Amino acid sequence: QVHLVESGGGLVQAGGSLRLSCAASGGIISINTMGWYRQAPGKQRELVATISSSGTTDHADSAKGRFTISRDNAKNTVHLQMNSLKPEDTAVYYCYAEGVYSGRDHVRRLFDSWGQGTQVTVSS
Repeated sequence: QVHLVESGGGLVQAGGSLRLSCAASGGIISINTMGWYRQAPGKQRELVATISSSGTTDHADSAKGRFTISRDNAKNTVHLQMNSLKPEDTAVYYCYAEGVYSGRDHVRRLFDSWGQGTQVTVSS
């Protein structure tokens, strides 16, 4: 079973920066897409940014020009550099990954996993 663990959230003033990281582990053979989503109180989970195994990125309009997603394929990690943070960026940020892993029975299976979430709070 593939596990994702996020780190790097916290409290920051408007205009500040944070860097989120997510590490995937658990019999991983390959990861296709990795990404970050967020969910603010009372709102649906929304896409922030995704990155393919080849490095192609897609950022939500709200993130363009301020947030940058990157990944290290050798370490199965994905990062989100967030600059010029605004109070409306306050949310729980979730890491996502999908790919192929090998279970204890050595059978290859597809996986689709989420992290537990990390809180980002931007004060005005």
